[in-house]
Amino acid sequence: MKETLEKLWNDYLVDECAVVDTNEERNIARKALDLHEKVSSLLNEEQRMAVEEYIDALCANDSFFARKAFIKGCEFAVLFLREVGALD
Repeated sequence: MKETLEKLWNDYLVDECAVVDTNEERNIARKALDLHEKVSSLLNEEQRMAVEEYIDALCANDSFFARKAFIKGCEFAVLFLREVGALD
């Protein structure tokens, strides 16, 4: 089942979840971009590269745990439905 959930995550949900389609999401993205530009302007090239590597590591970490939470949530839902008899 994990292979199916990973395929669902990788082939469909990542693209769907990455769409910025609300004002709240646009505001958050704009704020992050503005802060990134502000910080970048204060740093030298070596510091900018270090910050970029840090951001990449945070994004990879966030992506990993989002995928893990999705898979664990699906597994829980199936177990819960099985336990309450909805999947008999």
